[in-house]
Amino acid sequence: MNANALTSPRFFPRFAPRLLHLTLLAAGLSGCADFSGIQQQSKLQEPVISSAQDNASSLQVRADWWRDFGDEQLNQLETRALANSPSLKLAQARLARSQAVMEVAKGATLPQLGAQVDLSRQRFTANGMVPPPFGGAVLNSGTAQLTASWELDFFGKYRAALDAALGTAKAAEADAQAAHVLLATQVARTYFQWVRLDAQTAVAERALAQRQQALQLVQGRVEAGLDTRLELRLSEAGLPEARLQLETLAEQTALTRHALAALLGDTDSSALPAAPTGLSQIRQLALSGTIPADVLGTRPDIVAARWRVEAAGNDVRNAKTQFYPNINLVGFAGFSSIGLPSLLNGGSQQWGVGPALRLPIFDAGRLRANLRGKTAELDAAIESYHATVIDAARDVADQVTSTQAVSRQQTEQGAAQAAAEAAYAIALQRYEAGLANYLTVLNAETGVLNQRRVGVDLAARALETRVRLMHALGGGEASRFVAAR
Repeated sequence: MNANALTSPRFFPRFAPRLLHLTLLAAGLSGCADFSGIQQQSKLQEPVISSAQDNASSLQVRADWWRDFGDEQLNQLETRALANSPSLKLAQARLARSQAVMEVAKGATLPQLGAQVDLSRQRFTANGMVPPPFGGAVLNSGTAQLTASWELDFFGKYRAALDAALGTAKAAEADAQAAHVLLATQVARTYFQWVRLDAQTAVAERALAQRQQALQLVQGRVEAGLDTRLELRLSEAGLPEARLQLETLAEQTALTRHALAALLGDTDSSALPAAPTGLSQIRQLALSGTIPADVLGTRPDIVAARWRVEAAGNDVRNAKTQFYPNINLVGFAGFSSIGLPSLLNGGSQQWGVGPALRLPIFDAGRLRANLRGKTAELDAAIESYHATVIDAARDVADQVTSTQAVSRQQTEQGAAQAAAEAAYAIALQRYEAGLANYLTVLNAETGVLNQRRVGVDLAARALETRVRLMHALGGGEASRFVAAR
């Protein structure tokens, strides 16, 4: 057959009426699809945030938000973690898998072309359709042809499957970004915990040195007969307590370094810097205005949940199209012969073309069960989306409240520490002058040490609440609502 025969003007006028009749028959049969009793229960309630499609392009905005703290050591640790973390690579692998599934679904919407070459040596039965001299003989046979098929997507089955795969791929992309934000947040929080412990260690070392100086003072007064051994024992008791605090902090610091090394994808914490940046050298960030509700739309987990709703909706649409007929155009053209020398002769040409229709009539409830399952998955995706939005709104409200509360607490703590420092200085002067006993000094010193510890904890918590706020707002967009102070 001539290669242009399938596209000749004479072919389609003969074939078009048959295709039209087949199409009308399929449309009529499609009315038999029974969806009764299978309905979506959950309704998507749009909060005051942007849609997933609107925010898909904004996921990468200000992804390096941690640089706002002005700590180069933190910047380097974040870079190492994002390059080496197994959890982030796992999320990226899932994204690649989802994208591959999308490509498979896309391929199903397009015409398919294949090639076939079969060569065989066989004995043809003498009592079959092949007459002598071929019947009863052992001969070579061969077939070489091209095959083509195209399933006409009248009811949108493959389009729905492609849209569902696209939604799943977009959700995986958002999940990968969520893993990026979560990892960056965990690194920052762990690093700031290390900063806090380092600052607390400095306070504990200062307390130990202060108590050693006080012990020397008491020893001098006892030798001069101005104090008794009771004051000496009280002063000596403070040294083991200060050393115990240092040992406790050393253990916590080692555990924190181990956790930070694991986040960087490393098993050895010795690769970390010897010490973090000083707490006072890290830039403090403050809220710089009202946070609009639509910023929640940039959170990767909300974007992923919305895409899952889109994918589940398209899965339901695809499940419904399974009730409808499939119309497939198939064709082949090539050569086939008994005896290989004549395989490519003109007489060995063969071709065929035609439509095919397949319609499910009785499937023992399989299609309805599949539709019920896909509808339930859509309901679950919608409710999961609603829960994600509610949790996100609560998370932001909590972090804003904590950020403002910590700021007020720092103001009050600063005043309390100044008063405690002044009281300790007065108590020490009165003791040196013999106007007060050493218990007064110890009480004043306890107040100072407590305030110093509280001050370090509040400063570190202020950093952590900023990190939590960054995470609550989705990482990138958070930097618009915080500013250095």
